[in-house]
Amino acid sequence: MRKVINLSRQFGAVLVLVLLLNQTLLAQESIGNIPSTLKWSERMALSIMKRHPQAYQIDGQTEPKWDYVHGLVLTSFEALFKHTKDQRYYNYRKQYADATIDENGSVASYKFDTYNIDMVTAGRILFNLYETTKDTRYLTVLQLLRKQIAEQPRTASGGFWHKKIYPNQMWLDGLYMGEPFYAQYTVQFENGAKLDDIAKQFELIQLHATDPKTGLLFHGWDESKQMPWADKTTGCSPNFWSRSIGWYVMALVDVLDYFPKNHPKRNELIGYLNEISNSLVKFQDPSGLWYQVTDKGGSEGNYLESSGSSMFAYAMAKGANKGYLPKKFKAIANKAFDGLTTRLIKTDSDGQIHITQACAVAGLGGNPYRDGSYLYYVNERKKDNDPKATGSFILAALELNR
Repeated sequence: MRKVINLSRQFGAVLVLVLLLNQTLLAQESIGNIPSTLKWSERMALSIMKRHPQAYQIDGQTEPKWDYVHGLVLTSFEALFKHTKDQRYYNYRKQYADATIDENGSVASYKFDTYNIDMVTAGRILFNLYETTKDTRYLTVLQLLRKQIAEQPRTASGGFWHKKIYPNQMWLDGLYMGEPFYAQYTVQFENGAKLDDIAKQFELIQLHATDPKTGLLFHGWDESKQMPWADKTTGCSPNFWSRSIGWYVMALVDVLDYFPKNHPKRNELIGYLNEISNSLVKFQDPSGLWYQVTDKGGSEGNYLESSGSSMFAYAMAKGANKGYLPKKFKAIANKAFDGLTTRLIKTDSDGQIHITQACAVAGLGGNPYRDGSYLYYVNERKKDNDPKATGSFILAALELNR
């Protein structure tokens, strides 16, 4: 009997592999050459699908993994599907959800007790999937992520820790990872009851992480001021990392979608967006792009970085389109997008496009230790087609209708 069960399991595993291989081959066949006449958003999306026929493969994964980079890219695919109605973009997003969520609504690669706020943002793709399919697996995961937010450790003043292993620390990245999901959930399922709590996260960052000299935001803030990278007076990390500021401005324009016009905190958030956007313009390179370390353009080792530049282009374009920012920011975003397409995009003979000069990853503390120094940021490895760049590039292209 045991042999029969084992053979059955082995056959089932082989069948799954065969089905995945068939799906991969079909996906590759269905794309073919990518026309240069398409909008940049579709050219990038189709390039991603051609390189990674299974959505979980984004960022080089060989097996399904619940992760924030998939959340960003597939959020851009959701926006693209709404714009084009091309079913391929919906299917690609659903494919990821179904690869990572089992029949009981469990996500094997998600670890609740790490309280990693990065893991929340992928849940954004499930709101629409649940609405369109009524599949309760998606609702189960949405509720689990909401439970994480409810239990997420906080600083003494009420800010979400970035992770359990980073006590008392708020990173700019975390505002994007948690707040747009939190805002959509509370509006959709709780009548917006927690919007004040969401606004508070931005208030804390504005109050504690803003540099009075440049108006830029430091990557991290340690309320306890105990981390070796933290300034002993302010608790801030020592440098400005463009992608971290990019996460922050994207978080602002995305959460504002859920704040009613009469909400008392809405204008405050719009004010934050204007402050940081005006500060960023001062550091925009003549190419339209921004440097890896935002305020040190031209310094040795610094480089024009694609993910932060794409994020700024998206946030400024959306801010101008929604009326949060003056119209001049649409032109600033277009200049940034021109810089991306002329300097950092490469095109293959089959029409595939590649975005270059993206910082692969950066953080603070941990092991090996990351000190937040200038040399640390400029020496982290670069990566072509990093999903933090491809996803934000699609969003920027859509907002600019390029």
